[in-house]
Amino acid sequence: MSQLDSPRVILIIVNWNGRAYLEPCLSAVFRQDFQDFAVIVVDNGSTDGSCEFIRVTFPQVRLIENHENLGFAAANNQAIQASQSALIATLNTDTVVAPGWLGALVQAMERDPRVGMCASKMLLASATGTIDAAGIAVDRASIASNVRHGEPDSPEANVPSAVFGACAGAALYRRAMLDEIGLFDPDFFMYMEDVDLAWRAQWADWRAVYVPEAVVVHVHSGTAVEGSPLKNRLLGRNREWVLLKNYPFPPVIWYAPVILLYDLMAVGYAMLAKRQLASLHGRLQAIGQLRKMLVRRSQRVMRISWREMMRRLQPIEGPLAVARRYRRP
Repeated sequence: MSQLDSPRVILIIVNWNGRAYLEPCLSAVFRQDFQDFAVIVVDNGSTDGSCEFIRVTFPQVRLIENHENLGFAAANNQAIQASQSALIATLNTDTVVAPGWLGALVQAMERDPRVGMCASKMLLASATGTIDAAGIAVDRASIASNVRHGEPDSPEANVPSAVFGACAGAALYRRAMLDEIGLFDPDFFMYMEDVDLAWRAQWADWRAVYVPEAVVVHVHSGTAVEGSPLKNRLLGRNREWVLLKNYPFPPVIWYAPVILLYDLMAVGYAMLAKRQLASLHGRLQAIGQLRKMLVRRSQRVMRISWREMMRRLQPIEGPLAVARRYRRP
């Protein structure tokens, strides 16, 4: 493994009370075939002994300790700004990477200088042989989803492909791209900051590729409770922010009825099935920051036309198909 001041890759892990995941996660990281990297763990005010464990068990890790939870986006930005490597890997604590993971991502990145991000093959720990994510897709209703989520790990999933973006739970980014389009939006706190980044990269005409050889086992929402009011509020708010910052104009006018319909369905489902108003509250919170997000929209780097962007978005699926997608494991 390289010294921190001159590695080819800086690998960033954001931790918040993830002590139970740190040993398998970091042990797998340090078993990589590719060794030209260094690790930064950014701890967001953990109270479970995570920092003490890292200092004793993994002294080779550079530890940045925050006194409060700054969120996934801001913590990753901290580590990016505290490093100089040309390539930046991000990894969730609730993952275990295969020995060839990082090397496969680096090889894919170096094949094409216009590739700005690489997506891993993320497998669900809770369902053996089932894909969690093979990159990010976005459709014309501005619904983001994990490519191949819930599908079996079949031969078709072993074919490299272009994708809209990479899930930041296990991704590789090119610093030159981030220098141009900006880092994760810290206002997102967590969830969909990688979708927003993918939109901005696409507008600037950077490529994203899925690398099937980069295998990761993922405990989905290991450190954030799936379906919790907090998660649903942030997802609802951040979805609207992504749309406000990135959706092409004038197509947003034409697709507004469909976008609104799917939003109403999502809020209605949360209220009826989950007895929660969090999804609605998140969307109302997004409206309160309308002006700020429109200012950030104006700051995008744009190298492609709105017509080209619409070609990069997936066709809209029917409500039943969308519901089935989110009911998968």
